[in-house]
Amino acid sequence: MISITQACMGQLIEFAQEGFPHEVVGILAGNRDRNTVTKITTLHNERGDTNNRYKVSALTLMKAETALEDDGLEIVGYYHSHPNHSAHYSEYDRDHALPNMSYLILSIQNGVFTEALSWRLLENRSEMESEHITYI
Repeated sequence: MISITQACMGQLIEFAQEGFPHEVVGILAGNRDRNTVTKITTLHNERGDTNNRYKVSALTLMKAETALEDDGLEIVGYYHSHPNHSAHYSEYDRDHALPNMSYLILSIQNGVFTEALSWRLLENRSEMESEHITYI
């Protein structure tokens, strides 16, 4: 289970809708032991010309993660949007995921948020399992 503040969820939805028809991406931060998200960080999609992939350089990601950790937060996982597609993970998403992290995907249909699903990669990397989302 992943818990996320309503304020963070609102920010995620707004960011994903504003970014449509392109994928948006960012970091979910908070407390890993409780799998609770209390802050999000938006990242620039370096492949901004696409609606089915995102790219963030390793240096950009490291700087953002370090800044969050300097603020006493832990990386809980990552999020991205799926424009005009379901919030189910793709094989590309699974191939690029890390175990023990949450991956929140927001479906944006014609510019409007329709659903959010969260996933966690199994240790054997064969698939991702659904993770219940609660709002706090």
